[in-house]
Amino acid sequence: MLLLCRVSSFTATRHTRLGIVGRTCIRPSTSWHDDANRKKSVNVVNHGVSHVIASASKRQYTIHASFDDDIIDRYDAFILDQFGVLHNGQDALPGAIELVEYLATQKQKKLIILSNTSAPADKAMAKLPKFGFDPSHFTGGAVTSGEEASRYIRNTFGGSATTSSVAAVPKALMLTWDASDRDNPRLTALPEMFLEQCGNVQLATSVEEADLIIFHGSEVWYKGPDQPSESLSPFIEEGSFERVDSLLQACLEGTKNLPGVCANPDFVVQTPAGDGVHYMPGMLAARYQELGGHCQMFGKPGSEHFEACLAKLGLHDKQRVCHVGDSLHHDIAGASRAGIPSVLVTSGIHKTELGTKFGALPTLEVLDELLQKECDDDVRPSHVVPAFRLG
Repeated sequence: MLLLCRVSSFTATRHTRLGIVGRTCIRPSTSWHDDANRKKSVNVVNHGVSHVIASASKRQYTIHASFDDDIIDRYDAFILDQFGVLHNGQDALPGAIELVEYLATQKQKKLIILSNTSAPADKAMAKLPKFGFDPSHFTGGAVTSGEEASRYIRNTFGGSATTSSVAAVPKALMLTWDASDRDNPRLTALPEMFLEQCGNVQLATSVEEADLIIFHGSEVWYKGPDQPSESLSPFIEEGSFERVDSLLQACLEGTKNLPGVCANPDFVVQTPAGDGVHYMPGMLAARYQELGGHCQMFGKPGSEHFEACLAKLGLHDKQRVCHVGDSLHHDIAGASRAGIPSVLVTSGIHKTELGTKFGALPTLEVLDELLQKECDDDVRPSHVVPAFRLG
C-alpha cells in the first residue's frame, strides 16, 4: 500500500543504516530549511514500500503500515505484551491471532509473553485459548509481574509452611479484582491462586492485623471467600482516591508503615471497548509511595523481567530479540533499559493522545510530539506500527 507521511521536525535517512538496502526516502543530511526540500518531504515513500525511516530527538526508528517482513526477518524471537497488542481483555485484536500463527509456524520465530498482569504465568497462558490463541505457539511461555511478585512475597514474607504459631503467620491486606464476577475481564486468576504462590501468608481482615499490603488489583479489598469485600470504587472508573486514601493512610499510621508489594505496575489500561481507560494497581502503589509508604514494584519497565524472558527463550544476543508493546512508559522504556529493540503499537494505550483509530498510523508530527513529551531522549522504539497484524 502507499504510505503518505507528513514530516515535521524529522530528518529522513537511508534504510541502509538498518540493513534495508535500496529503499531511500531522502538522502542523508537533507536540509528542511528551503521550501523545495520541504515539499519533497510530504510523500516520503517508494511505491509499494509500506514504511519510512525517520529521526526524532536523535533516535532513529522505522514506521510501518503493518507488522511486515521487514520487521519480522530482523529477529529470531519476539517478546509480546498482551493488552493492547494481542487482545483487549475480552477479545483478540483484529489480525493478532493470524500474525502469531504466522510468526510461530511459517517464520519459525520464538515467542514469549511479557505482561504486567498480577496473574501467575501459567494462568495467563491458560487464558489464551479464550481469545483464540494457541498456547503452543508461545514456546517461551510467559513472564508475568504477578509471578515475580508472588516469588518475592514467598521469599520475603512467606516463612515456613510448618509454622505452628498462628500469630507468626504473616497477613496481607490484599487490594485486588472483584472475583464475585467471574466474567470480569481483569480477572485472569482468582486472588487465592496468587496467594497460594506467596507461601505461608494469610489474608488480613483489618489494618491492625496486617503485616504487608499487596497491590494486586484495583477494585476491592479482598478479605477472603467468607468475608465481604470492600469496594474501592470509584477508583477504577475515575482514578479517584476518595475511598482509597483513608485506607492507605491507616496502613502508615504510627509505627505501622506496612511494606507494600505491587504485582501490576500499570497506571491505566484501555477499556475493552477502546473508548476510555480503567485505573490500575500501579497508580494505587504510586499513591501509597506519595503518602510516605515503601512499595516493591514488579513488572515492566524493570529490565530484570526482560532478562527473564531471554533466559526462558535461551537467547543471548539482545539485538536478535524484539519486544512488542503499546506503552511508552512500560514497554518501550523497559526494552530500552534492557538494551532490546522494540516495536510501538500506536492503536493501544496512547491511541487517544495520538488521535488515531485502530489500525491507523498517526502523523509523524504528532508521534514526535508524544515521544518528546513522554520519553527521555534516549528512549525510542525501533519500529512503529498501527497494530499487531499483517498487511
